[in-house]
Amino acid sequence: MHRWALAALIVAGLPNASFAQDAEAGKTVFHKCQVCHQIGKDAVGPNLVGVVGRKAGTEGTYNYSNAVKNSGITWDDANLDSWLQGPSKKIPGTKMLFPGLKDATDRANVIAYLKTLK
Repeated sequence: MHRWALAALIVAGLPNASFAQDAEAGKTVFHKCQVCHQIGKDAVGPNLVGVVGRKAGTEGTYNYSNAVKNSGITWDDANLDSWLQGPSKKIPGTKMLFPGLKDATDRANVIAYLKTLK
């Protein structure tokens, strides 16, 4: 019985494992990000086209904080999920002033949307 309870806790703690990702819903949630992250050349913040799989702090000519440039992070699902929960918690010293997305489904959907930006 204890094994089942432990297994349930482990599965519940896996980031986004139980959430179906919906890129269209993510596009809607992404509106919260568009203050800084316009898609394309008009972005104030880093361009997010191709962000999934990219090393943090390496896109184009954006002037990243040293914290982001030296983080060693590659933007995969798990790193994006924890970043979207609260950027300054993931990388203390980031310039990104965003309180985060508290809802795990919203985060999963935004990640699915980001994967469509190529």
